[in-house]
Amino acid sequence: MHPNQNSIKIISGNSHPQLAKLIAEKLRLPLAKIGAFQYTNKETAVSVGESVRDEDVYIIQTGSGESNINDFLMELLIIVNACRTASARRITAVIPCFPYARQDKKDKSRAPITAKLVANLLTTAGCNHVITMDLHASQIQGFFRIPVDNLYSEPIFLRYIKDNFDLKDVIIVSPDAGGAKRVAGIADKLDVNFALIHKERQKANEVSKMVLVGDVSDKVCLLIDDMADTCGTLCKAADVLMKNKAKKVIAMITHGIFSADALDKLNNSKLDKIVCTTSLPLQKKLSQCPKITCLDISSTLAEAVRRLHNGESVSYLFNNAIE
Repeated sequence: MHPNQNSIKIISGNSHPQLAKLIAEKLRLPLAKIGAFQYTNKETAVSVGESVRDEDVYIIQTGSGESNINDFLMELLIIVNACRTASARRITAVIPCFPYARQDKKDKSRAPITAKLVANLLTTAGCNHVITMDLHASQIQGFFRIPVDNLYSEPIFLRYIKDNFDLKDVIIVSPDAGGAKRVAGIADKLDVNFALIHKERQKANEVSKMVLVGDVSDKVCLLIDDMADTCGTLCKAADVLMKNKAKKVIAMITHGIFSADALDKLNNSKLDKIVCTTSLPLQKKLSQCPKITCLDISSTLAEAVRRLHNGESVSYLFNNAIE
């Protein structure tokens, strides 16, 4: 008997069940039966409710959820290990927002490189492949000894910009020097200008001074960044742009973490709109901040899963948005 080449299982963790459901629907597959819960002593327990022997398993678990980030990471590791010990043929972790991605370098003495630790944990648990989106730093792919497909939200954002704005009025803006390459690439594809905000930090998550490089007068400014956490940078950047006679400011973010009092800051900011993807669950936050708009990434992730399972090239997704 040859193994069934079409055998594929989609497993959802507890971090983002809505996204997992959409991915499974796009692939026309049911979600596999799994129980992932916590005992009263807060230990995570997992039971896989169906056979995964010799199956191609895809576990969908995003890497953030404010206070639950460590619980969700541990849950992912235990699900991976449960599938490995149940003789799955290949295990792929689909992690749209990679946990601890900002701790990717030793920027001061005795600082850990936690993103590397997470990579080692996933590999040790039994992961064969990782699919993620807009890694905070591309070099995180090199922390793994297994293949990593880092997808981009750029094609989805490009389509949104073309559909919703007159490009003659648009300028693309990076809120920091680190995002200059990303912003230059988007501006190039749209054939529009870009500007840069140079920021000086006193300590992490606190910005002291911002200087604009470029002319934004009478322009619709699209602030592009990979993640928005406390949103201090975005709100201050919007202030700087409005002081420099921008028409309006719209933020476009891949991962909308929005921790602490971020939503209050956004509601009181000069930002006209915040466009982010569904890489993180935002249902509750949408009602608290009417400025937030979500773009669905389930089609891109589902297509990546389909291509990976069928042994097709995934690079098509780097430049093309999937309907």
